[in-house]
Amino acid sequence: MSDTDGKKPLGLGGAPRSGSVKQSFSHGRTHAVVVETKRKRVVVPTPGKPGSASATGAGGTPNLGDPSKRPAGITDAEMERRLSALRAAKAREQEDAAKRAEEERAREEDRMRRREEIEAKEREDRAREAALRAKLEEEERVRAEAAAEAAARAEQCKADILGTQRRKPASAEPAEPAPAADGAAPAPRSARPVPAGMDERGPASAKPGLPTPRKTDREREERERNAKAKGDEGRRSGKLTLSSALDGEGGRTRSLAAMKRKQEKARNKALGFGQKAEKQVRDVQLPETIVVSELANRMAERAADVVKTLMKMGMMVTMNQAIDADTAELVIEEFGHKAVRVSDADVEQAIETVKDAESDLVSRPPIVTIMGHVDHGKTSLLDAIRKANVVSGEAGGITQHIGAYQVKTEKGQVLTFLDTPGHAAFTSMRARGANVTDIVVLVVAADDAVMPQTVEAIAHAKAAKVPMIVAINKMDKHGADATKVRTDLLQHEVVVEAMSGDVQDVKVSAKTGMGLDNLLEAIALQAEILELKANPNRSAAGAVIEAKLDVGRGPVATVLVQNGTLRKGDIFVVGEQWGKVRALINSKGETILEAGPSVPVEVLGLSGTPSAGDTLNVVETEAQAREIADYRIKAAKDKRAAAGAATTLEQLMAKAKADQDVAELPVLVKADVQGSAEAIVQALEKVGNEEVRVRVLSSGVGAITDTDVSLAEASKCPIIGFNVRANSSARNSAHQKGVEIRYYSIIYDLVDDIKKAASGLLKAEIRETFIGYAQIKEVFKVTGVGMVAGCLVTEGVARRSAGVRLLRDNVVIHEGTLKTLKRFKDEVKEVISGQECGMAFERYEDIRQGDVIEIFEREEVQRTLD
Repeated sequence: MSDTDGKKPLGLGGAPRSGSVKQSFSHGRTHAVVVETKRKRVVVPTPGKPGSASATGAGGTPNLGDPSKRPAGITDAEMERRLSALRAAKAREQEDAAKRAEEERAREEDRMRRREEIEAKEREDRAREAALRAKLEEEERVRAEAAAEAAARAEQCKADILGTQRRKPASAEPAEPAPAADGAAPAPRSARPVPAGMDERGPASAKPGLPTPRKTDREREERERNAKAKGDEGRRSGKLTLSSALDGEGGRTRSLAAMKRKQEKARNKALGFGQKAEKQVRDVQLPETIVVSELANRMAERAADVVKTLMKMGMMVTMNQAIDADTAELVIEEFGHKAVRVSDADVEQAIETVKDAESDLVSRPPIVTIMGHVDHGKTSLLDAIRKANVVSGEAGGITQHIGAYQVKTEKGQVLTFLDTPGHAAFTSMRARGANVTDIVVLVVAADDAVMPQTVEAIAHAKAAKVPMIVAINKMDKHGADATKVRTDLLQHEVVVEAMSGDVQDVKVSAKTGMGLDNLLEAIALQAEILELKANPNRSAAGAVIEAKLDVGRGPVATVLVQNGTLRKGDIFVVGEQWGKVRALINSKGETILEAGPSVPVEVLGLSGTPSAGDTLNVVETEAQAREIADYRIKAAKDKRAAAGAATTLEQLMAKAKADQDVAELPVLVKADVQGSAEAIVQALEKVGNEEVRVRVLSSGVGAITDTDVSLAEASKCPIIGFNVRANSSARNSAHQKGVEIRYYSIIYDLVDDIKKAASGLLKAEIRETFIGYAQIKEVFKVTGVGMVAGCLVTEGVARRSAGVRLLRDNVVIHEGTLKTLKRFKDEVKEVISGQECGMAFERYEDIRQGDVIEIFEREEVQRTLD
C-alpha cells in the first residue's frame, strides 16, 4: 500500500506563478516581496441551466426552469416576476456602478485640474522670484561699476590739480584687463578682490549672458556627478548607514502620509481654507474692579492668555482674583480692544426704564387699599365683598398682616384689594399700601367716628396723592351716627359729597351687607375717571407687599405687579435679593403661569427674604441680577457704616459717656413675615426714655434656630417669637443654655410685656415723708456717748429708724441717722409729739441749743414706663 493511497497531494492546482510586490513604509523605506498568484476561476455557463443563453426559448419566452426544483407554491407567473425583478436589480446595479465611476472620474479630473493650477501658480512664483533676483543682481553690478568709475575719475582729477609727478607703486596699481576678443570695451576694475574660481557675477563656470543655476539644481547635478564617479561596480564597503542604504535604493522618497498632508494642504489653500480669521475689536465695559476670568470673557479671549499677559506685566494673579480698572485697561489695550469705563452704579441701567408708547397701553384693574382705625371693620368689610372669612383666622380678631386679594364683581369688573392693619405699630404697612394703590377706601365706624389711625390714614392718602372714598361702617349698630363722622372729617380737610365736597361717602354694614353694591359702584366710577392703563407686553415691574420665610417653600414674597407681565422662569432682582421665578400663586392659592398688571401673586424662587416695599424688576440674565444685588448690598453696607461711625474722637467719647448712664434691654425678634418684624422693631424702638431703652440686636423672618439661640446666649437677651416657633434642636439648646424664648401672636401683648421688662430696669424713685420736728432745748455731754441733745418733739413723731436733718437758721447743716433715742433713761423706738427725749447723731456732735431736728422716712417707689 502506498503512502498516497491513490490520493493526490494537497497543493495549488496548476503551475504556480510567481510575482514581486514592492512594499512602501514611512520615511521612504521600501521592501520587495516575492509572492505566488493563483489564477482566478472562470465559470462558463452550461446549456440548459437558468440564467444561461440557452435558458430562453426560440420564441423569446423565458425558460422558467424545472418546476420540480422550485419552492413550494411558486407559479410560473410568480417565477417570471421574480426573474424580471432580478434582471432589473442587476441593471440598476450596473447603472449605479457606471454612475459612480463617472463621478469618480469627474472628481479625479477636478483634483488633477486643481493640482495643475497650484503647480502652475508655484512655477509662476518661482519664475517671478528668479527674475526679481536677476534684476537685483544686475542693479548691484551696475552700481558697483559706477562706483568704481567715479572713484577712478576722482583720483585722476586730484592728480591733475595738485600737479605732482608722483605715481603710485606698481604693486598698488590695478592690473589693466585684457581687451576682449570681439573688440568690446574692457571690464572696469573692481574695488574688492574676487575669490579663486569665481568672477564678479558668480562661479567661473557660468557662461556670460546666462542666468546662474539655482541652488537645488546645482546640488542635484553634484549628486549625479558623484554617482557617476562612484560607478555601479564593486560591493559596499565600510560601515552601512541608513542614508547610504537608501542611496542605493534609488534615493529617499516621501511617505504616503506626507503626500496626503501635502495634497490636503494644497487643496485647502486652493479653496481658501485655513486662513487666519480677522481679529474682532470689542468694546469692553470696565467697572472699578473686575475678576480676571470675567475680563477674559468680556474680551472673548482665553483666560490663560490674560493671566500670561498680567504675569508679563509683573502681576502674579490667578483667573479668580480681582484687578483694578487701570490694570484691566492696560490688558484690554494689549489685546487690541477698547475699554469703556463704567461706574458701579451703572449696573442699575440694566433695569428697563423706557416709557411706554400710548398705543401699547391697555386698561388694568384698579388697586384699592382698605385703611382705617383698628377694629373699625376693615377686614370684615373686605370679607363681605369677597364672601370669605379672614377675621376668624387673625389672632385677637385684628389684622396684623397686609393682605392682597383680587375680586370679580357680579358685573364682571375685576378689583384688586389691599387690606392694611389698623394698629398703631403698623404705620409702615399703611404707608406702603397707600403708595402702591390707586384708590383709598377709608373705613370709619359710625359709632366710633374719627380716631388717631384714621387721621394717619388720611395723611398717608394725601401724601400719596390718591383719591379717597369714605365708607361709614357699622350702620346696623344702635347709636350709629353718619353725620358725626362727616363732621369730624371736616376737621381734617376731608369734605364728603353730602357736605358739598368732592369725596364720595357710602353707608355700609359689613355684617348685614348693606351698601356693598353702592361701594363697588363708587370704586368703579372712580377707576373710570382715573383711566388706569398699563403695558402688559414688557418686562415686569412690581412692589413687594409682604415677604416671609416659609419652611417648605423658602423665601416667599407677595408682589403686586404694576406694569408688564411676570412669567414663570423670569429672572428678577428685588431690593438686595435676586432670583428666578419658580412658581406663581394667586390669592386663591392656585398656581398660575403668568401675572399681568394689578395682579397680586406670591413669588417663589428668591435667594433671600426681601424687605417689604422693595421694587421687583425683571432683567435679562442671572449675571445682571447678581451684579445689581451685589451692588445694592455693598451700597447699603457702606451707608450703614457711614451712619454708625463717629466722625471725631470727641463725639465717640461723648456717645460712650451718654450710653453709660442708659440701661438697655437687648432682645432678638423673629416674626412670620417681614412687615410684622418691621412693625415690631419700630414699636420696640419707641419703648423707653432717657434712662432705659430697648435694643433690638437682630430681627428676621422664619423659625427660631440654633443660631438665634447662640446669639441670645452671647448677648444675654431673650428671644421674641411672633407667630413663629423654635424647632426641636433650638428648644433643646435654649433649655441647656438658659435662654428665654417668649411666643406672641398679638402685638398688644408683646409691646406690653416688653414695657414691663424695661420698667424693671428703671431706678426706683425715692420718696421722702416728713413725720415730725423736734427742737433742741439743751445740750449734754455724756461719757461714752458724746454730745446728746435734749429735745422736745413739737410736731409729729420721732422714730429711731428714721432719717434726720439738723437745721440751723432754717439751713440744713447735717443729714444723717440717729445713734440713740431715749426717753428718760430708757431706749425707745419712737417719741410722740409734746414729749421730751434725748437724741444723739451718728458720727456728728456739732449741735447747739435752739437747732431744729427734721425727722423723715424714705420710701422706694417702683417706676413704670408710660
